[in-house]
Amino acid sequence: MRIAGFSAAMAVVCAVGMSSASFADSFPNKPIRLIVPYTAGGQTDILGRALGKELSAALGQPVVIENHTGAGGNIGMDMVVKATPDGYTLGLGTNGPLAGNATLYKDLPYNPAKDFSPVTRIALVPNVLVVHPSLPVRNVNELIALLKENPQKYSYASGGSGTTQHLGAELFKLMTDASMAHVPYRGEGAAMSDVLAGRVPIFFVGPVVGVPYVEAGKLRALAVTSKERSPALPDVPTMIEAGVPDYVLTAWYGLVAPVGTPDAVIKKLNLASVKALNSSAIQERLAALGGTPAPGTSQEFGDFIRSEILRWADLIQRTDARSD
Repeated sequence: MRIAGFSAAMAVVCAVGMSSASFADSFPNKPIRLIVPYTAGGQTDILGRALGKELSAALGQPVVIENHTGAGGNIGMDMVVKATPDGYTLGLGTNGPLAGNATLYKDLPYNPAKDFSPVTRIALVPNVLVVHPSLPVRNVNELIALLKENPQKYSYASGGSGTTQHLGAELFKLMTDASMAHVPYRGEGAAMSDVLAGRVPIFFVGPVVGVPYVEAGKLRALAVTSKERSPALPDVPTMIEAGVPDYVLTAWYGLVAPVGTPDAVIKKLNLASVKALNSSAIQERLAALGGTPAPGTSQEFGDFIRSEILRWADLIQRTDARSD
Protein backbone atom coordinates (compact mmCIF):
# COMPACT_ATOMS: atom_id res chain seq x y z
CA MET A 1 0.00 0.00 0.00
CA ARG A 2 2.86 2.36 0.85
CA ILE A 3 4.50 1.64 -2.51
CA ALA A 4 1.21 2.23 -4.30
CA GLY A 5 0.69 5.50 -2.41
CA PHE A 6 4.22 6.66 -3.17
CA SER A 7 3.78 5.80 -6.85
CA ALA A 8 0.53 7.75 -6.99
CA ALA A 9 2.16 10.77 -5.37
CA MET A 10 5.09 10.65 -7.80
CA ALA A 11 2.66 10.42 -10.70
CA VAL A 12 0.97 13.61 -9.52
CA VAL A 13 4.33 15.39 -9.15
CA CYS A 14 5.41 14.30 -12.61
CA ALA A 15 2.09 15.36 -14.12
CA VAL A 16 2.35 18.79 -12.52
CA GLY A 17 5.94 19.13 -13.71
CA MET A 18 5.04 18.13 -17.26
CA SER A 19 2.07 20.50 -17.20
CA SER A 20 4.26 23.41 -16.04
CA ALA A 21 6.88 22.61 -18.66
CA SER A 22 4.22 22.40 -21.36
CA PHE A 23 2.72 25.71 -20.23
CA ALA A 24 6.13 27.40 -20.30
CA ASP A 25 6.88 25.98 -23.76
CA SER A 26 3.72 27.54 -25.19
CA PHE A 27 4.10 30.86 -23.33
CA PRO A 28 3.08 33.39 -24.46
CA ASN A 29 0.16 32.49 -26.71
CA LYS A 30 -2.00 35.55 -25.99
CA PRO A 31 -1.52 39.26 -25.19
CA ILE A 32 0.29 40.27 -21.99
CA ARG A 33 -0.84 43.22 -19.91
CA LEU A 34 1.75 45.48 -18.32
CA ILE A 35 0.38 47.49 -15.41
CA VAL A 36 1.94 50.92 -14.92
CA PRO A 37 0.95 52.26 -11.47
CA TYR A 38 1.18 55.93 -12.47
CA THR A 39 -0.62 58.24 -14.90
CA ALA A 40 -0.09 58.40 -18.64
CA GLY A 41 2.54 60.91 -19.69
CA GLY A 42 4.83 60.48 -16.69
CA GLN A 43 8.30 59.00 -16.72
CA THR A 44 7.21 55.50 -15.64
CA ASP A 45 4.50 55.45 -18.30
CA ILE A 46 6.84 56.61 -21.06
CA LEU A 47 9.42 53.99 -20.12
CA GLY A 48 6.70 51.34 -19.83
CA ARG A 49 5.37 52.01 -23.32
CA ALA A 50 8.84 51.87 -24.84
CA LEU A 51 9.56 48.65 -22.96
CA GLY A 52 6.19 47.14 -23.90
CA LYS A 53 6.83 47.71 -27.59
CA GLU A 54 10.20 45.96 -27.47
CA LEU A 55 8.90 43.13 -25.27
CA SER A 56 6.12 42.55 -27.79
CA ALA A 57 8.70 42.16 -30.54
CA ALA A 58 10.80 39.79 -28.42
CA LEU A 59 7.88 37.62 -27.26
CA GLY A 60 5.75 37.65 -30.41
CA GLN A 61 2.60 38.81 -28.59
CA PRO A 62 1.11 42.26 -27.93
CA VAL A 63 2.01 43.87 -24.61
CA VAL A 64 -0.89 46.09 -23.57
CA ILE A 65 -0.18 48.98 -21.20
CA GLU A 66 -2.73 49.63 -18.45
CA ASN A 67 -2.44 52.67 -16.15
CA HIS A 68 -3.89 52.07 -12.68
CA THR A 69 -3.00 54.97 -10.41
CA GLY A 70 -3.32 56.01 -6.80
CA ALA A 71 -1.81 55.59 -3.34
CA GLY A 72 1.75 56.17 -4.49
CA GLY A 73 1.63 53.29 -6.97
CA ASN A 74 0.15 50.80 -4.50
CA ILE A 75 -3.18 50.36 -6.29
CA GLY A 76 -1.61 49.27 -9.55
CA MET A 77 0.92 46.97 -7.93
CA ASP A 78 -1.77 45.38 -5.76
CA MET A 79 -3.58 44.47 -8.97
CA VAL A 80 -0.44 42.64 -10.08
CA VAL A 81 -0.29 40.75 -6.77
CA LYS A 82 -3.92 39.63 -7.14
CA ALA A 83 -3.61 38.56 -10.79
CA THR A 84 -3.35 34.94 -11.89
CA PRO A 85 0.35 33.94 -11.65
CA ASP A 86 0.70 32.82 -15.26
CA GLY A 87 2.98 35.49 -16.73
CA TYR A 88 0.19 37.32 -18.53
CA THR A 89 0.03 40.15 -15.98
CA LEU A 90 3.20 42.11 -15.22
CA GLY A 91 3.91 45.29 -13.29
CA LEU A 92 6.45 48.04 -13.91
CA GLY A 93 7.38 48.92 -10.35
CA THR A 94 9.63 51.59 -8.92
CA ASN A 95 11.43 52.15 -5.64
CA GLY A 96 8.14 53.52 -4.24
CA PRO A 97 5.67 50.62 -4.42
CA LEU A 98 8.44 48.01 -4.46
CA ALA A 99 10.50 49.38 -1.55
CA GLY A 100 9.77 52.68 0.20
CA ASN A 101 6.02 52.24 0.54
CA ALA A 102 6.56 49.23 2.80
CA THR A 103 7.56 51.78 5.45
CA LEU A 104 5.60 54.81 4.26
CA TYR A 105 2.15 53.14 4.23
CA LYS A 106 0.96 51.37 7.38
CA ASP A 107 -1.85 49.60 5.51
CA LEU A 108 0.09 48.47 2.43
CA PRO A 109 -2.04 45.61 1.02
CA TYR A 110 0.93 43.52 -0.11
CA ASN A 111 4.47 42.62 0.94
CA PRO A 112 6.91 43.75 -1.77
CA ALA A 113 9.55 41.26 -0.57
CA LYS A 114 7.22 38.24 -0.73
CA ASP A 115 4.25 38.86 -3.02
CA PHE A 116 6.05 39.30 -6.35
CA SER A 117 8.11 37.09 -8.63
CA PRO A 118 10.91 39.44 -9.73
CA VAL A 119 11.68 39.41 -13.47
CA THR A 120 14.50 41.95 -13.78
CA ARG A 121 15.56 45.43 -12.84
CA ILE A 122 15.10 47.70 -15.85
CA ALA A 123 16.87 51.02 -15.34
CA LEU A 124 18.32 53.67 -13.03
CA VAL A 125 17.20 57.26 -13.66
CA PRO A 126 18.03 60.48 -11.74
CA ASN A 127 15.70 63.40 -11.08
CA VAL A 128 16.23 67.05 -11.93
CA LEU A 129 15.57 69.82 -9.42
CA VAL A 130 13.59 72.42 -11.36
CA VAL A 131 11.93 75.65 -10.27
CA HIS A 132 9.42 77.99 -11.85
CA PRO A 133 11.13 81.12 -13.31
CA SER A 134 9.09 83.30 -10.94
CA LEU A 135 11.31 82.14 -8.08
CA PRO A 136 14.20 84.60 -7.67
CA VAL A 137 16.87 81.90 -7.62
CA ARG A 138 19.54 80.85 -10.11
CA ASN A 139 21.25 78.06 -8.21
CA VAL A 140 20.77 75.60 -5.36
CA ASN A 141 22.38 77.80 -2.71
CA GLU A 142 20.02 80.67 -3.55
CA LEU A 143 17.06 78.29 -3.33
CA ILE A 144 18.18 77.06 0.09
CA ALA A 145 18.53 80.65 1.32
CA LEU A 146 15.06 81.54 0.00
CA LEU A 147 13.44 78.54 1.70
CA LYS A 148 15.17 79.26 5.01
CA GLU A 149 14.10 82.90 4.93
CA ASN A 150 10.48 81.93 4.18
CA PRO A 151 9.65 78.75 6.16
CA GLN A 152 6.79 76.74 4.59
CA LYS A 153 5.91 79.59 2.21
CA TYR A 154 6.84 77.55 -0.84
CA SER A 155 5.67 74.09 -1.88
CA TYR A 156 7.20 71.28 -3.90
CA ALA A 157 5.31 68.88 -6.15
CA SER A 158 5.73 65.13 -6.46
CA GLY A 159 4.22 62.36 -8.53
CA GLY A 160 2.93 60.79 -5.33
CA SER A 161 3.96 59.86 -1.82
CA GLY A 162 6.87 57.45 -1.74
CA THR A 163 8.23 58.44 -5.14
CA THR A 164 11.80 59.65 -5.56
CA GLN A 165 10.39 63.12 -6.22
CA HIS A 166 8.86 63.06 -2.73
CA LEU A 167 11.71 61.40 -0.86
CA GLY A 168 14.34 63.25 -2.86
CA ALA A 169 12.83 66.55 -1.72
CA GLU A 170 12.59 65.33 1.88
CA LEU A 171 16.25 64.30 1.79
CA PHE A 172 17.09 67.75 0.40
CA LYS A 173 15.23 69.35 3.32
CA LEU A 174 17.03 67.13 5.81
CA MET A 175 20.48 67.85 4.41
CA THR A 176 20.01 71.62 3.99
CA ASP A 177 17.55 72.58 6.76
CA ALA A 178 15.33 74.06 4.04
CA SER A 179 11.60 74.39 4.71
CA MET A 180 8.90 73.64 2.12
CA ALA A 181 5.54 71.85 2.02
CA HIS A 182 4.72 68.70 0.04
CA VAL A 183 1.94 68.61 -2.57
CA PRO A 184 1.53 65.07 -3.99
CA TYR A 185 -0.17 64.32 -7.31
CA ARG A 186 -1.15 61.18 -9.18
CA GLY A 187 1.96 61.07 -11.34
CA GLU A 188 4.46 63.55 -12.74
CA GLY A 189 2.24 64.54 -15.64
CA ALA A 190 -0.55 65.59 -13.28
CA ALA A 191 1.88 67.61 -11.16
CA MET A 192 3.43 69.46 -14.08
CA SER A 193 0.44 71.69 -14.86
CA ASP A 194 0.59 73.33 -11.43
CA VAL A 195 4.38 73.57 -11.57
CA LEU A 196 4.25 75.29 -14.96
CA ALA A 197 1.62 77.70 -13.62
CA GLY A 198 3.87 78.55 -10.68
CA ARG A 199 1.31 77.45 -8.11
CA VAL A 200 3.72 74.77 -6.84
CA PRO A 201 7.07 76.14 -7.99
CA ILE A 202 9.56 73.41 -6.99
CA PHE A 203 9.82 69.91 -8.45
CA PHE A 204 12.30 67.04 -8.35
CA VAL A 205 11.17 65.73 -11.74
CA GLY A 206 12.23 62.97 -14.11
CA PRO A 207 14.29 64.24 -17.07
CA VAL A 208 11.91 62.97 -19.76
CA VAL A 209 9.10 65.06 -18.26
CA GLY A 210 11.12 68.07 -17.13
CA VAL A 211 13.82 68.58 -19.76
CA PRO A 212 11.50 69.77 -22.59
CA TYR A 213 10.20 72.56 -20.33
CA VAL A 214 13.73 73.49 -19.28
CA GLU A 215 14.79 73.71 -22.91
CA ALA A 216 11.71 75.82 -23.69
CA GLY A 217 12.59 78.24 -20.87
CA LYS A 218 9.42 77.44 -18.92
CA LEU A 219 11.35 75.91 -16.00
CA ARG A 220 14.83 76.46 -14.60
CA ALA A 221 17.05 73.44 -13.85
CA LEU A 222 19.26 73.83 -10.77
CA ALA A 223 20.77 70.36 -10.30
CA VAL A 224 20.52 66.65 -11.08
CA THR A 225 20.35 64.06 -8.31
CA SER A 226 22.82 61.52 -9.71
CA LYS A 227 26.48 61.18 -8.78
CA GLU A 228 27.52 62.31 -12.25
CA ARG A 229 25.99 64.83 -14.64
CA SER A 230 23.14 63.65 -16.83
CA PRO A 231 23.66 63.37 -20.60
CA ALA A 232 20.17 64.82 -20.94
CA LEU A 233 21.36 68.07 -19.23
CA PRO A 234 25.15 68.14 -19.49
CA ASP A 235 25.42 71.78 -18.40
CA VAL A 236 23.42 71.28 -15.20
CA PRO A 237 25.53 70.47 -12.10
CA THR A 238 24.99 67.52 -9.81
CA MET A 239 23.57 68.27 -6.40
CA ILE A 240 27.04 67.63 -4.97
CA GLU A 241 28.60 70.15 -7.37
CA ALA A 242 25.81 72.60 -6.54
CA GLY A 243 26.74 72.62 -2.86
CA VAL A 244 24.95 69.73 -1.14
CA PRO A 245 27.71 67.24 -0.23
CA ASP A 246 26.91 63.51 -0.50
CA TYR A 247 23.47 64.07 -2.02
CA VAL A 248 22.78 61.21 -4.48
CA LEU A 249 19.33 59.74 -5.10
CA THR A 250 18.15 57.96 -8.24
CA ALA A 251 14.91 56.27 -9.23
CA TRP A 252 14.93 52.65 -10.32
CA TYR A 253 12.46 50.64 -12.33
CA GLY A 254 11.83 46.91 -12.44
CA LEU A 255 9.54 44.29 -13.92
CA VAL A 256 7.62 41.94 -11.62
CA ALA A 257 4.96 39.23 -11.88
CA PRO A 258 2.63 37.76 -9.23
CA VAL A 259 4.33 35.37 -6.81
CA GLY A 260 3.91 31.78 -7.96
CA THR A 261 4.52 32.50 -11.64
CA PRO A 262 6.38 29.44 -13.02
CA ASP A 263 10.16 29.77 -12.98
CA ALA A 264 10.38 28.83 -16.65
CA VAL A 265 8.00 31.67 -17.54
CA ILE A 266 10.00 34.13 -15.42
CA LYS A 267 13.14 33.03 -17.25
CA LYS A 268 11.48 33.64 -20.63
CA LEU A 269 10.35 37.07 -19.51
CA ASN A 270 13.80 37.86 -18.16
CA LEU A 271 15.53 36.91 -21.42
CA ALA A 272 13.00 38.92 -23.43
CA SER A 273 13.48 41.93 -21.14
CA VAL A 274 17.26 41.82 -21.49
CA LYS A 275 16.86 41.62 -25.26
CA ALA A 276 14.49 44.59 -25.17
CA LEU A 277 16.93 46.63 -23.07
CA ASN A 278 19.66 45.97 -25.62
CA SER A 279 17.54 47.38 -28.45
CA SER A 280 18.49 50.73 -29.95
CA ALA A 281 14.98 52.07 -29.26
CA ILE A 282 15.24 51.47 -25.51
CA GLN A 283 18.84 52.68 -25.41
CA GLU A 284 17.77 55.94 -27.06
CA ARG A 285 14.76 56.32 -24.77
CA LEU A 286 16.88 55.79 -21.67
CA ALA A 287 19.42 58.30 -22.95
CA ALA A 288 16.58 60.82 -23.26
CA LEU A 289 15.58 59.94 -19.71
CA GLY A 290 19.12 60.59 -18.57
CA GLY A 291 19.19 57.02 -17.28
CA THR A 292 21.09 53.80 -17.75
CA PRO A 293 19.84 50.23 -18.35
CA ALA A 294 20.36 47.97 -15.34
CA PRO A 295 19.18 44.43 -16.15
CA GLY A 296 20.11 41.29 -14.23
CA THR A 297 18.73 37.93 -13.18
CA SER A 298 15.48 37.37 -11.32
CA GLN A 299 17.44 36.37 -8.21
CA GLU A 300 19.58 39.51 -8.37
CA PHE A 301 16.50 41.71 -8.65
CA GLY A 302 14.83 39.96 -5.72
CA ASP A 303 17.92 40.50 -3.58
CA PHE A 304 18.03 44.14 -4.72
CA ILE A 305 14.38 44.73 -3.73
CA ARG A 306 14.99 43.34 -0.24
CA SER A 307 18.06 45.53 0.25
CA GLU A 308 16.21 48.60 -1.06
CA ILE A 309 13.32 48.07 1.37
CA LEU A 310 15.83 48.46 4.20
CA ARG A 311 17.61 51.43 2.60
CA TRP A 312 14.41 53.38 1.94
CA ALA A 313 13.07 52.54 5.40
CA ASP A 314 16.15 54.21 6.85
CA LEU A 315 15.70 57.29 4.62
CA ILE A 316 11.99 57.60 5.46
CA GLN A 317 12.67 57.34 9.18
CA ARG A 318 15.49 59.89 9.03
CA THR A 319 13.43 62.40 7.06
CA ASP A 320 10.17 61.70 8.92
CA ALA A 321 8.48 61.53 5.50
CA ARG A 322 4.75 60.84 5.50
CA SER A 323 2.30 59.48 2.95
CA ASP A 324 0.10 62.63 3.11
